[in-house]
Amino acid sequence: MHVGVIGLGNIGGHVASNLVVDGHDVVVFDVDAARASAISDARAASSVADVGATCEITVLSLPTPAVVRRVADEWVTTAAVGSVLVDLSTNSPEVVRELGARLAASGHHLVEAPLTGGAIGAERRMLSFMVGGDDDAIARVQPVLEPLGRAFVHLGALGLGNTMKLVNSLIAFTTTWVSLEGLSLAAKSGIPVQQAVEVLRTNGVANFYLDRMVENIDARNGPTQFALALAAKDAGLIVETGRALGVPTPAGAAVLQVLVGAIAAGLGDHDWADLVAAAERQGDVELRWSAP
Repeated sequence: MHVGVIGLGNIGGHVASNLVVDGHDVVVFDVDAARASAISDARAASSVADVGATCEITVLSLPTPAVVRRVADEWVTTAAVGSVLVDLSTNSPEVVRELGARLAASGHHLVEAPLTGGAIGAERRMLSFMVGGDDDAIARVQPVLEPLGRAFVHLGALGLGNTMKLVNSLIAFTTTWVSLEGLSLAAKSGIPVQQAVEVLRTNGVANFYLDRMVENIDARNGPTQFALALAAKDAGLIVETGRALGVPTPAGAAVLQVLVGAIAAGLGDHDWADLVAAAERQGDVELRWSAP
């Protein structure tokens, strides 16, 4: 199958490489031409329109809803009627529905497939796709996407995939931050991080951060796989979606302010793991798994 990939960052680059391995004829484009040329055995396109003219399915992995809109507007000018645009980006459910309607009016299809798993999951085929769209379009893209991950769940109409992704992010973001706040209280009182975590796990109040991530709390300034600036964008979408649905999200609003503060402190291009630095700064405390 002729498959295009537009946006070759931490996730899109691995997706494109794995699609090549799967035997597809892959056409790639990124505003950074070096990223495109780095995908072995894929053809580097000259533009978004070039990808649209060539591929029956085009996959997007882009940073913001505004960028997705701009790329889709260019893609549709050359894409054949019946072509499918697959958006892996974390997007606004409202934007997804509006874009889907516009593409449908011109005889094209949109499938949303926001994901979890990050760059490592993309590389190791461990992504989890939360999918929205009509049955026929999804039946066409499922054989392309499913081998890239460990889960592919069709949640229903357009907008529901990103709604589920934002629910996932709300829980992940807030449990991470509340864990760091709690560990800050413990550490500043003189309770070592390891001991506090052991007690919390024993007491049954742990979460995914305390169960699987806290042991890496000492790692700082590593390669950026999920930038805090992108996390802030996603937190903004959580609050926006809650407002649209009439569901207050005070926890989401609080973590949005934490992330905005982290960006103001110069951490916007840092990896999610460096959120611990924001907690340390806020509490004037050092959070370390290993004793100094």
